[in-house]
Order: sequence, then structure tokens, then C-alpha cells
Amino acid sequence: MLKGIDPVVGPDLLALLARMGHGDVLAVVDRNYPAHAAGVPVVELAVGLPRALEAVLSLMPVDAFQEHPVRHMLTDDGEDGPALADVRAVVDRAEGRPVGVRGIDRHDFYPAARGCAGVIRTVEDRAYACVMVAKGVL
Repeated sequence: MLKGIDPVVGPDLLALLARMGHGDVLAVVDRNYPAHAAGVPVVELAVGLPRALEAVLSLMPVDAFQEHPVRHMLTDDGEDGPALADVRAVVDRAEGRPVGVRGIDRHDFYPAARGCAGVIRTVEDRAYACVMVAKGVL
């Protein structure tokens, strides 16, 4: 046990976050997402997407130099996914400011995830509940 670290953050996730540098991107995805197909490290968390984001953002700053450091997966008809309101609330609360969030087509999300530093797969059961967050600086 470590003091001050959210109990959702285990050693594998802590190591992944510590290895990331400014501008590196982390994907946080729902349980249906083919996380291991991305070919990058995968950390499994037995919590939903909002709780996983809350834990990650308790340690990782969001990039303030990008206009849209957070990208969320759009549905197949180009609409916002069902978790978007929760994502915005968690990210804005963690950063203490409105953070730019942009939609990304589902078919573009998959290749983008291959360039991520890692993927966190949650037990989120809402479809299209997948986001990418760029790491900022302290």
C-alpha cells in the first residue's frame, strides 16, 4: 500500500503512467473493446470508465497545450457515445478547468490506439465508451 494513491491504481497501472511522457496518449476503453489487439501494454481495471478515469487523472495531468487532449469514440452513426457527459465531468473536475474533448470515428480510434502508450480496459458496459487522453506536464 502507498499513501495518497487511489486504490484502483495498482502497480501495473502506476508503472505505465510513470513511464509516459508529455504528449503520450492513454486509451481507456469499455469491456467490448479489443484492447490486446492494439499491441501496446494493457491494464485491466474492474471498474467502469468514469471511475477508471478518475483514478488515472488523480495522478496524470491532461495536456494543456493541445486544443483537444481528450478524444472520445463516436457511435457508428457519428453521434456522441453514451459516456461522454461522464467523461467531460470527470476530466473537467480533475483538471479544474474545461478541457477540450473531440469525437473520433470508431474506425479511426482503433489505429490511433496502436500509437498509445497503453490501454486500460474497464468493465464499462456502455458501448462506445472509449476515450484517449494525452498526458500533460506538472
